[in-house]
Amino acid sequence: MDMSTIILYGIALILLVISVVKDRGKTKKAIKKGWMAFIKIVPVLIPLFLIVGIVLSIVTPQTIKTVLGEESGILGVLTGMLVGSIAFMPPFVTFPLGAELLDNGAGYPQVAAFVTTLMAVGLVYWAAEVKFFGQKAVALRNGLAFLASGIVAIVVWGVL
Repeated sequence: MDMSTIILYGIALILLVISVVKDRGKTKKAIKKGWMAFIKIVPVLIPLFLIVGIVLSIVTPQTIKTVLGEESGILGVLTGMLVGSIAFMPPFVTFPLGAELLDNGAGYPQVAAFVTTLMAVGLVYWAAEVKFFGQKAVALRNGLAFLASGIVAIVVWGVL
């Protein structure tokens, strides 16, 4: 466990103790509510973690370096943006996946492009969004999000 994890657990524990001291009943109710939310999300988490694990075991670090590594340049950024725009993952899976990609040789601009499009561009949701917002609004939102993701990748590239 790294130091930031220990600090976060420590802060959570201190806040829990403060909450218990202030109002034991509300704290118990909140813990129960949190536990129920966790139980509801576990069936979604397990398959996602399994898929990410399988993909990372099949896709070698060398493949990641080739496709999304620093040497992949603008093509790697565009690949990251394309895959991120099409794929669907919740943030609690996306960010650890981004860290894994970095650990396996992917470049920072490429991962930034992938993660930002994954979070901002929603081609998977296109049909559902059109029903609520209309074709033009959805196209504009996705186009601007794609453009913003490209800008983020360029900024990361410039900084690192």
